[in-house]
Amino acid sequence: MLTQGTIGGVRVQPAEGTTVTITLAVANQKGGVAKTTTVASLGAALTELGYKVLLVDLDPQACLTFSLGIDPDALELSVHDVLLGRVPAAMALQQTDDGVTLLPAAIDLTGSEARLVTRVGREFALRDALAEISADFDWVLLDCSPSLGILTLNALTAADTVLVPLQCETLSHRGVGQLLETIDEVRKRTNQELDVVGILPTLFDGRTTHARAVLADVAIRYSVPVLEPPVPKSVRFAEAPAVGRSILTTAPTSRGAEAYRVHARQLVASMGRSRGR
Repeated sequence: MLTQGTIGGVRVQPAEGTTVTITLAVANQKGGVAKTTTVASLGAALTELGYKVLLVDLDPQACLTFSLGIDPDALELSVHDVLLGRVPAAMALQQTDDGVTLLPAAIDLTGSEARLVTRVGREFALRDALAEISADFDWVLLDCSPSLGILTLNALTAADTVLVPLQCETLSHRGVGQLLETIDEVRKRTNQELDVVGILPTLFDGRTTHARAVLADVAIRYSVPVLEPPVPKSVRFAEAPAVGRSILTTAPTSRGAEAYRVHARQLVASMGRSRGR
């Protein structure tokens, strides 16, 4: 239960006996920065801590869905159907072996943007759909597509806060400024309370001075917290999706798994949460 905390700069104090669901968008329009790995790993880590967690796959490539052991091509219903209002979100949910609940994606999500763009209130489609089920979960994590299109705008409109995974290379942080500008626009138009929890360094190789220099530059350039510890580069992350599980199951004592456990605990602390339902 959320006892007290800060979301979007606003202090939260729920009524006694109530819970507040935290919705976290994991976003960066650059691909290959470990967004999906971050969503899967944080979801598993929060589940280990006793929270009920919903993951939402908003990428037409459906990498999160596949990574959690679900075949996107075999799905009868997906987030595409939910966004277009064909079915309620509860009908499309899938349970996973990692203990998290998934609102999965399939290739038909590529058509969602074209259909939503002509609709009034298109930025609110995801928020409205999740409103029917979010009370059943402590955390909702949104795996955004590698773009700043309507799907990502839906995620930012539905979210309480944003986590930005960043590969520790010079070219990888060039799009961060554009993402932060988009977040500012979302605050003005559709989600005034949207917060940025910080930048999460991923694929980090601490042996190189370049990686450390990139982190220092990002912290100064964007005035956004850079979260510690960096998530190390490891082949263990690539091995986990092959068996449909997160690294917390396939390599539970690895440095990468431990890093995500630390970040999960820090998220809980920053949002003022005690143990989940």
